[in-house]
Amino acid sequence: MRLLLDTCACLWLFTNDSRLPPSARKQFQDPANEIFLSPVSTWEIITKHRLGKLPLPRPPAPYIPRQREKHGIEVLPLDEESVMQLDRLPDIHKDPFDRMLICQAIAHGMIILTPDPLITQYPVRTAW
Repeated sequence: MRLLLDTCACLWLFTNDSRLPPSARKQFQDPANEIFLSPVSTWEIITKHRLGKLPLPRPPAPYIPRQREKHGIEVLPLDEESVMQLDRLPDIHKDPFDRMLICQAIAHGMIILTPDPLITQYPVRTAW
């Protein structure tokens, strides 16, 4: 499976947070799965960190790539095909970061690893 990490799932994985349930951790650890992080999540992390809403052990610029590499997570580039999906999404979720992750998952046939119940209301596969 090709899994796209929701931003919170990514952060919980990086910090070994107990909010990441065993079922999600199992999917992440399955060597048959490809795990991706979107630059949209990187943007969200940096934005929240700069606003003082997200403390990190290190500045985002070295922290995110180092953690991504440490955990074997690939980058999923943001492309025009994904962005064009925005025009087809209903206005269920107001968070622009989550909306773009939904678009990327739809465009690339991926599963979003997320606990967000609003995301499950879209025509996208989710797991948690």
